[in-house]
Amino acid sequence: MRLLIAEADHAHYAERIRATRPELDLFASDDPKLLAIAAAERPLWLGEPSLLMPLLRQGLRPQWLQSTWAGITPLLANDLPRDYRLSRAVGIFGQVMAEYVLGHLLAHERRLFERQQAQREQRWAQMLPRSLSGRRVLIVGCGDIGQAVAGFLMPFGVELRGVASEAREQAPFAEVAAMSALPRLVGWADFVINLLPDTPNTRDLYDASLLASFRPEALLINAGRGNSVVEADLVAALQQGALAGAVIDVCRQEPLPVGHPFWTTENLLLTGHSAAPTDPTLMVGLFLDNLARWQAAESLRGEVDFARGY
Repeated sequence: MRLLIAEADHAHYAERIRATRPELDLFASDDPKLLAIAAAERPLWLGEPSLLMPLLRQGLRPQWLQSTWAGITPLLANDLPRDYRLSRAVGIFGQVMAEYVLGHLLAHERRLFERQQAQREQRWAQMLPRSLSGRRVLIVGCGDIGQAVAGFLMPFGVELRGVASEAREQAPFAEVAAMSALPRLVGWADFVINLLPDTPNTRDLYDASLLASFRPEALLINAGRGNSVVEADLVAALQQGALAGAVIDVCRQEPLPVGHPFWTTENLLLTGHSAAPTDPTLMVGLFLDNLARWQAAESLRGEVDFARGY
């Protein structure tokens, strides 16, 4: 079998895959010209959507493409083919995303950034920290990453509720409601953690109307997709005190352009799309598992339904 690896860290991926499946004929690169030459003869593709999208646009296509990203939006453009199997990265981001979320919850409750500012001003800060115990956390997007984040937070005594495409019972959440309940639940939460994928139903979700339903002391963490937030509305809501702060990992345009209001908005922290980077070792494990499934003509972990967009 012939495999194309399109990754910035392609040498690492190739080394690990060869160690387990030495019979595979690999071509690995991050050079678009070399990838375009090699892709035509390779039915299996593994890599970054940003590197693989141009190949699809040139009329090339695999039998199966394994994305190394959880988000596969670049591969869903209307002018791209859909007559192949596509799977996204799943089951490998839970721990690192949970650490990211917990870190910012603790920083908020311990008021670390306020203390840092007081230090810059040489002002003795006597504000008291708060505990996570009893704090109300809403996770918007209760898939495998949301489930991992919820499990990670449980030992800290938080109250957990979730929002998903459909209402359902799902431990450890006290409630998982449908998207229609989002305005009610953001009014309940101390922390709103957005982990939704980018789909037509999740774009512009956090607009002026929804942000007006937040509690003034609430913190929004967006580690899902930038298109979920109407950026001008979030800036206005923070300026008006509709919520206490926002931690933004993903933006509509990345890198964020110079002069964008997010750079200077008070109580908004940018983390530069760093919440949950792909671990090559875990990603190779997922790929090899899916390779065995693909060879057996079985369903793939993270297989994408093109109609749903995830």
